[in-house]
Amino acid sequence: MTDLIASSLAHAAGIVALDINITPNTDGLPGIAQLRIIVGAVMTVGLILSVLALIISAIVWGFGANSSNPHLASRGKVGVLVSCGAAVICGAAVTLINFFWNVGQAV
Repeated sequence: MTDLIASSLAHAAGIVALDINITPNTDGLPGIAQLRIIVGAVMTVGLILSVLALIISAIVWGFGANSSNPHLASRGKVGVLVSCGAAVICGAAVTLINFFWNVGQAV
């Protein structure tokens, strides 16, 4: 019984010690090129919508500040910050994914 446990533990330790190397497969699925085009289009739409939200939020912020309405002005400020964050994330999505992928590979 102890031999069975010892051999299974040694086998499990051998499995853990193996180096697992998984890389993305760029040609494994049909339609991967079209999917890349779709993702690029979605990123473009996200950038356009975040700039539109920035413009609308800046207008709301201006109206709120001009009419001495602190609630409206604070909503406009939050909208400007959120839309700027969304634009940065949409614009830098590829760079962020590559950065975190390489950090994961280095460990």
